[in-house]
Amino acid sequence: MDIQPSVSFEDTAIAFRYKSNSELRKANFIFTIVNHPWVSSLATGAVKLGMSWGLPIRGLVRATVFEHFCGGETIDKAEHTIQHLGEYNVKTILDYSVEGEKSEAGFDRTAEEILKTFDKAKSSPHVPFCVFKMTGMGNGELFEKIQAGQFLTAAEEDSYQKVRERVDRICKRSSETGIPVMIDAEETWLQNPIDQIAYEMMARYNQNKALVFITYQMYRTDSLSNLKEAFHRAAMHNYFLGVKLVRGAYMEKERERAAERGYPSPIFPDKEGTDNAFNKALQFCIDNKQRVSVMCGSHNEYSNQFLTVLMQKHGMAPNDNRVWFAQLLGMSDAISFNLASAGYNVAKYVPYGPVESVMPYLLRRATENTSVAGQSSRELVMIRRELARRRRAA
Repeated sequence: MDIQPSVSFEDTAIAFRYKSNSELRKANFIFTIVNHPWVSSLATGAVKLGMSWGLPIRGLVRATVFEHFCGGETIDKAEHTIQHLGEYNVKTILDYSVEGEKSEAGFDRTAEEILKTFDKAKSSPHVPFCVFKMTGMGNGELFEKIQAGQFLTAAEEDSYQKVRERVDRICKRSSETGIPVMIDAEETWLQNPIDQIAYEMMARYNQNKALVFITYQMYRTDSLSNLKEAFHRAAMHNYFLGVKLVRGAYMEKERERAAERGYPSPIFPDKEGTDNAFNKALQFCIDNKQRVSVMCGSHNEYSNQFLTVLMQKHGMAPNDNRVWFAQLLGMSDAISFNLASAGYNVAKYVPYGPVESVMPYLLRRATENTSVAGQSSRELVMIRRELARRRRAA
């Protein structure tokens, strides 16, 4: 489908007006490093080594990548970011990005932290959604075992029941507060039981509107058909479908595992297949907007423009609450802030948590930017264009 963009993402003055000159120069430094894969690899390797050796590099990490990609170490410390983004009509999705919890006590702590984000969302007009990862509620190895159809011990059955109870508490809080919650996607080999729980929560809590959102990674060859099946199931049982669309976060890991274990790769072999599936999913959601609400979690300019055109063709106002756009803090500001300036519903994923605990997240961001063709270079071009514009205007 040829599109005539209704929103331009070229206005760097709008894209970066929330950043000071010093913040923009820091962004230029970070993306310059990320834009060179070998430099990025050396830098991330050095950080991993330094953290494992207990070297005093916390301050350096905090002052650079942490401040650029994260909101703070706690919800309260993220308040400045929430308010600052809100000044430009960009909302915040608080993303508790602590990874690696392996104990029941740790999973309980994570669940309690997610519940706190609802308290924040309820009290702030700038926090419209909450989000969590299912592997924060239970051990990924347990989901993998369930998906493989393996026998669960009594202890594992008990652990799985606790996972379901934690998730239900979170989704019930969503229902009580009216704040929607998104369940993030994981690797394909543990996704099925996660989806099963998500569908159960939607059937339970999405009776009046979409509150619980499931995530589809559109680099999976089966995601579009899964989305359509989910819609028909929701229509059959008369509940609303909350959909978050992303391209996918585990591309290299998925391909490597498939090759190692001798099964067909579950993801498209090329970017074109993923892009086509993503845009078809957007069209399907808008075509069925009476029952579907969609969060477009994309850094792809075409897909975001395509969605604005679909909305126009369907006579939807830019701020129709059934459609949201989301990007990560510190990335794709040209998309986020230009959309927000045009009146669309836009939110930034704002990770938070102790510096050491969110390091896996930060390292993954660096790796993803390096591996996605043109992503970091596009960021760099926009940042440098705005720096030059400011120098001319000075």
